[in-house]
Amino acid sequence: MSANYEARVLTVHHWTDTLFSFTCTRDPAFRFKSGQFTMIGLPVDGRPLLRAYSMVSAHWEDQLEFLSIKVQDGPLTSKLQHILPGDTVLIGRKPVGTLLSESLLAGRTLYLLGTGTGLAPFMSLIKDPETYDKFERVVLVHGCRTVAELAYQNEIEHALREHELIGELLREKLIYYPTVTREPFRHQGRVTELMFNGQLQADLGLEKLDRAGDRIMLCGSPGLLTDFNTFFRQHDWVEGTNTKQGEYVIEKAFVEK
Repeated sequence: MSANYEARVLTVHHWTDTLFSFTCTRDPAFRFKSGQFTMIGLPVDGRPLLRAYSMVSAHWEDQLEFLSIKVQDGPLTSKLQHILPGDTVLIGRKPVGTLLSESLLAGRTLYLLGTGTGLAPFMSLIKDPETYDKFERVVLVHGCRTVAELAYQNEIEHALREHELIGELLREKLIYYPTVTREPFRHQGRVTELMFNGQLQADLGLEKLDRAGDRIMLCGSPGLLTDFNTFFRQHDWVEGTNTKQGEYVIEKAFVEK
């Protein structure tokens, strides 16, 4: 069996000049856990050109969805950004990843911290009822440069909260905190600064960050991961793995470029 299968593009949405998403068909045999990623791509010069992309879709959804930046001279995204409904993309058959709720100890608050396209795996996770099992609340923090880059904002704030399967869970437990750095908005600043100086928790009426009750998932820019890795080492947080539960997990396989 080939390592990839061909999927038909169903919809394409261009959020900005540098950000787009698309949905495609899902092979019935393709199984994944919410928060994982797989390789996707296109045939280029007769060979598959693939990059790692997290699923935006939850494990129970019939279609697959992906969120991508546009890099004009990027080997893959320079081509992928021009796909249209009806086109074919390649989907890797083997999903992997570390952003799994099962790798975390139970706690009071689960923080999902993403920048840019690092939001993608958290979209999958907030649509999974199992994400809410071990926590009193789930806080989704999405940091971008501009308001236009806050992909899925309307879906998170409205549509998903009315969904027949997960709407009640989101209304009861999900807190959404979008923040931008380059223009006026109700929340402004880098995710790391807002978390470490306590502004985010103060805005939401939450307790100060504490490893005894808080759990963290991270996906995003190198700066985000570097700052939090330093914080985790300084405060003795324990990283979760596939074999041992911990207090935080980081997607190290790829970061946004």
